[in-house]
Amino acid sequence: MKRSLIALALTLAFSAAAQAQQGAAVETQRDANQQDRIEQGLQSGQLSTKEAGTLERQEQHIDRQEAHDLKSGGALTPQEKAQINREQNHVSNDIYRDKHNGATGNPNSASSRRLQADVQRNANQQQRIANGVNSGRLTNREAGHLEGGQARINRNEANAAANGHVGAKEQAHIQGRENHQSRRIYDKKHNEKERGG
Repeated sequence: MKRSLIALALTLAFSAAAQAQQGAAVETQRDANQQDRIEQGLQSGQLSTKEAGTLERQEQHIDRQEAHDLKSGGALTPQEKAQINREQNHVSNDIYRDKHNGATGNPNSASSRRLQADVQRNANQQQRIANGVNSGRLTNREAGHLEGGQARINRNEANAAANGHVGAKEQAHIQGRENHQSRRIYDKKHNEKERGG
């Protein structure tokens, strides 16, 4: 009887840890998907550089919220998941609205190509974080720290695109931040820490 209770308690604990990890995995995957949608809008000309910058500012707020929530408790509470989901739904609607509002960008301009490259790399790094969470190579707390780095990159992209033009110097600054973030993702995925469950 005592062993059965212990086994049940362990099963419940592992189940709760797996559900918490799954919540983080879903949120980080959605971040990657939304970054892809922004990049696709830039490539097709459906988004202007300025619109993409505004969307990146919104993504920054979501990443900051995820970073705070994951770092503070290591798992997302149902309330935190609901709040992040509402914010992501809002940004998703804004991406759709901006892509279909009739305003267009020139996907072949140097400025748009710079931002396309930066947003694509941002999407790739979000995907690397999501993959790390899914595989167990990243703990929720580590994912939280990395989401903080993604928030800073989003802020840099938003600031660079605020006037509708991304210059070469601005892109070089963003790329420096992205290089630093890429090393952080690699280091955290290979640091011998693995999630429980």
